[in-house]
Amino acid sequence: MANDLQVLNALDVAKTQLYHFTAIVIAGMGFFTDAYDLFCISMVTKLLGRLYYHHDGALKPGSLPPNVSAAVNGVAFCGTLAGQLFFGWLGDKMGRKKVYGMTLMIMVICSIASGLSFGHTPKGVMTTLCFFRFWLGFGIGGDYPLSATIMSEYANKKTRGAFIAAVFAMQGFGILAGGMVAIIVSAAFKGAFPAPAYEVDAIGSTVPQADFVWRIILMFGAIPAGLTYYWRMKMPETARYTALVAKNLKQAANDMSKVLQVEIEAEPEKVTAISEAKGANDFGLFTKEFLRRHGLHLLGTASTWFLLDIAFYSQNLFQKDIFSAIGWIPPAQTMNALEEVYKIARAQTLIALCSTVPGYWFTVAFIDKIGRFAIQLMGFFFMTVFMFALAIPYHHWTLKDHRIGFVVMYSFTFFFANFGPNATTFVVPAEIFPARLRSTCHGISAAAGKAGAMVGAFGFLYAAQPTDPTKTDAGYPPGIGVRNSLIVLGCVNFLGMLFTFLVPESNGKSLEDLSRENEGEEETVAEIRATSGRTVPV
Repeated sequence: MANDLQVLNALDVAKTQLYHFTAIVIAGMGFFTDAYDLFCISMVTKLLGRLYYHHDGALKPGSLPPNVSAAVNGVAFCGTLAGQLFFGWLGDKMGRKKVYGMTLMIMVICSIASGLSFGHTPKGVMTTLCFFRFWLGFGIGGDYPLSATIMSEYANKKTRGAFIAAVFAMQGFGILAGGMVAIIVSAAFKGAFPAPAYEVDAIGSTVPQADFVWRIILMFGAIPAGLTYYWRMKMPETARYTALVAKNLKQAANDMSKVLQVEIEAEPEKVTAISEAKGANDFGLFTKEFLRRHGLHLLGTASTWFLLDIAFYSQNLFQKDIFSAIGWIPPAQTMNALEEVYKIARAQTLIALCSTVPGYWFTVAFIDKIGRFAIQLMGFFFMTVFMFALAIPYHHWTLKDHRIGFVVMYSFTFFFANFGPNATTFVVPAEIFPARLRSTCHGISAAAGKAGAMVGAFGFLYAAQPTDPTKTDAGYPPGIGVRNSLIVLGCVNFLGMLFTFLVPESNGKSLEDLSRENEGEEETVAEIRATSGRTVPV
């Protein structure tokens, strides 16, 4: 019955028009900010170590102690996981629009507060930084289920995958922007405040003004989020939430008539039919009926996102360590503090430009042509292949003549992550669950992903340390080395390929057919007809 509602049919068959692109930009700018805020920290952690953990007479510049580094890099993920679960649930209870502005304001306030982290001691500064980045992550977490759900419920059947993927693809521009802002800020300060290399003058290599650099980079994330707030508040509630959850067909028809610029009938008689036929479809998340219909689907979306993020975030957050290991970034002692920020940012920007951003947009171009399942399976397969191709002959890639080849191969793993599961794991949970549980289930799937990100971020930090205790970074125990870490990540990608078989193909189908929201309603309507003797539209 739900897919016979005129307002939902109008959305399913609507031609691509301005409001689709407006929704992509409004939702996408949130993801631009999300990616900027999550990944810009990796470009300034080396600088934080130099500024706050310098030891006189040390041969190498100061670095964050293991527990501090893990906290600074990973605390935002803890907040994101909590935000995904909380705002995902809240989006189904209160509506998508009411919650959408909250997440953005949290991101704006906490981006600024992160840059203003205060304290007279290193411990004080790191503690306040971690506190504000947790709440920044909390706001970012809410953006995942809400943006995906809003875009899926606004889109038509034919191009829905591309629209949702385009919102997610803004992450690539956010990562790129993070690198470019870090390059510009560090280059400007480097030019204004010249300093010798650490090995020439340990204290003089880190100018006092460098403390402003990391703060400016972190605070910049507030700008795109702030600019988007007004437009988010002007968006109407999605018709699917208004019609199927709030049961207000008149409001849904009015909202979509304005958006689509076509006349849509309110069909008030169908409100009664839907309400009376509700019993077949009012099961909750923790019920046997949900388990029967969608249990394996939720296991599939959550497990694939979990496995993908272990590999994706360990690679993304610790690119600088891998580039240092192969010699692409010079030894820290041969540079001053600002030069190190500049070179780390330049390396990460190059990877984003050559592989991350193109990968996202390849998904946008092909997701509605070849389907979600094929892209996800292909992505996991090639990530596995390239990870093993890097790991098995790892010594070969560390030789000076082969370093460019290593970077090319490493870029391909990012390309196929983004032209693959990094995009599809975001798209599919927004399509296959019922409207009243859609945001919640997407939040659960996304939270599983962030749990994987924490495993990747914390685990890889320790695992990638050399096996020789004399060669580890200060304060770290011996690990299994970069080579073995890459082998582990290759195995994780292979598992992701296997769990993909639990996820259904959602290409070209209406959301109501995918979520089976009509199942059982026909029988209930027949009963109403028989007992009441009146006509019930179907």
